[in-house]
Amino acid sequence: MTIRVFIVDDQELVLAGCEMVIAAQPDMEVVGTAGDGATALERLAVTRADVVLMDIRMPRLDGVEATRRLRARGDLPRVLVLTTFDIDEYVVAALAAGASGFLVKDAPADELLRAIRSVAGGDAALSPSSTRRLIEHVASDLLPFDPDQGPLVRLTEREQDVFWALVRGRSNAEIATELHLAQGTVKLHVGRILTKLELEDRVQVVIFAYENRLVRAGRPLAGESDQQT
Repeated sequence: MTIRVFIVDDQELVLAGCEMVIAAQPDMEVVGTAGDGATALERLAVTRADVVLMDIRMPRLDGVEATRRLRARGDLPRVLVLTTFDIDEYVVAALAAGASGFLVKDAPADELLRAIRSVAGGDAALSPSSTRRLIEHVASDLLPFDPDQGPLVRLTEREQDVFWALVRGRSNAEIATELHLAQGTVKLHVGRILTKLELEDRVQVVIFAYENRLVRAGRPLAGESDQQT
């Protein structure tokens, strides 16, 4: 299956660079480009795409609002945010608006391609280190989580273990190793967690964690020891 990618960025060099890298892949094609969010929404109304690479700071309509409006239209396309900075309030807002992950603009080409394939496959694109910084950036006023109360009571003990691994940005393979489970079993747990908490993907798990006051910046995540990184 060919992944149809639409690129939105007001920097011509960034747009051209992404287009060149993506067009060279046998399983991808660039189906359109735009220099701002408003133009992107107009073109995407008549262009079929699987993944949108969305810049954040743009004229006319920024990437946050464009993501919100685009996601309100339906399941596709999924949005991968492009940002100049590793973490800022705009990225957090875009994730909350429905983006499936974010990528720094100076990321290597292979990382960009992996992120596109991941998002196109229905997963999220958020590295463990970025997940940690995201939590610490947005959760400075949040309180520690009480494991005996709150929204996670809907999950079994094992599902809670998997939940916190997801919040830490672990992949299915890493979770399987940490918890001594088969990858197929981890996949089942992840599916049940998303269903029970009414979430779409791994990024939404992170958003859910801080929106429900489950973490606190500068402190270990609930379920982690002080020595864990």
